[in-house]
Amino acid sequence: MSVWIEVDLCNGCKRCLKVCPYGAVELKDGKAHITERCTSCGACLEVCKQKAIQSDIEPKVIPDFSEWKGVWVFAEQREGRLHQVSLELLGKAQELASTLGQDVSAVLLGQGVSVLAKTLISYGAEKVYVAEHRALKDYRTIAYAKVLQQLVEEHKPNILLMGATHLGRDLAPRLSRRIGVGLTADCTALSIDPKEGILLQTRPAFGGNVMATIANRYSRPQMATVRPGVMAAVPKKGNKGRTIRCRVSLTEKEIVTKILERVKEKKKSVSLGEAKVIVAGGRGVGSRERMKSLFALTEVMGGEVAGTRLIVEEGWLPPDRQVGQTGQTVRPEIYIACGISGAIQHRAGMLGSRYVIAINKDRRAPIFEVADWGIVGDLHEVVPALTEAIKKTRAKRGA
Repeated sequence: MSVWIEVDLCNGCKRCLKVCPYGAVELKDGKAHITERCTSCGACLEVCKQKAIQSDIEPKVIPDFSEWKGVWVFAEQREGRLHQVSLELLGKAQELASTLGQDVSAVLLGQGVSVLAKTLISYGAEKVYVAEHRALKDYRTIAYAKVLQQLVEEHKPNILLMGATHLGRDLAPRLSRRIGVGLTADCTALSIDPKEGILLQTRPAFGGNVMATIANRYSRPQMATVRPGVMAAVPKKGNKGRTIRCRVSLTEKEIVTKILERVKEKKKSVSLGEAKVIVAGGRGVGSRERMKSLFALTEVMGGEVAGTRLIVEEGWLPPDRQVGQTGQTVRPEIYIACGISGAIQHRAGMLGSRYVIAINKDRRAPIFEVADWGIVGDLHEVVPALTEAIKKTRAKRGA
């Protein structure tokens, strides 16, 4: 397949040069010419008014996916406990399924985990596919991928969502390769295109400098992983779901790997995802010593201290306190951004906050665009003053 120019028809308008994403068209003697960089993507064909650009590329036909129905959520569990992201994804699945007029299902793998189906139903699952087997007690990539592949090929879901956890990031690409579909990883937003009825999957791209929206028109299911904390868990009162037990055929020989020992690291980690109040610092804080005022504010507010990537790289905070695209995604009631410019990489991790308060000397800082309240001023004056005001208010209430 190739693209070529009918030179006699070309009027040198340069439209094809502007639209080519690979810089594969150049002008010679006032006429367009295709270079070796051309990938035959066809972007130039539609913009040529003179029909000077010709191609033998056959238009790609969208297959009939009418039998692929339903929004599935992989219900991740560890040692019999559901990961919170599974419930968050069921909340989004309810929204997507409602738009499509389809149902919501959860897929639960493990051993002795069927009791978790009740929780999944209470959060919106109309069907819970339960696959139990001794070989599924502990997570192993091949075992889980094989069982999920069988379920997908048998029941044909339209959409399959998974959490972008350590487990999900390992399992999702293996599964997508097995069933031959695309995968959009680390999504921050999901919606249904009103015209085509396909899943629009939004994620940060090019180092977080832009937000890319990806659509899968040519294969099913439409697969995406979503970072924990991005979506909201939405209980569905009175939901009547049903549990469907699935037959599993697995042998240790085909799984290949064995778990010999599980070693748990004794480390006190911070779960920012559970914090109601977060006070976050950025470049404007200035130094590790000056972080103390942020800790003082969180102490009186009963919250947690967090920071941007720069704060962590400077060593002012440990990595488990980083919020942003490469850190944690949080949804506190109050998020106080101190000295944070508001780059898209950081905003990707805190936009789910109920209320955002920004403190920054630069009134043009992007953080003010997403803040509910903004304070233009020196954080080293504002934060201590805010701390003292809260202390006095609480003292009066106590009196």
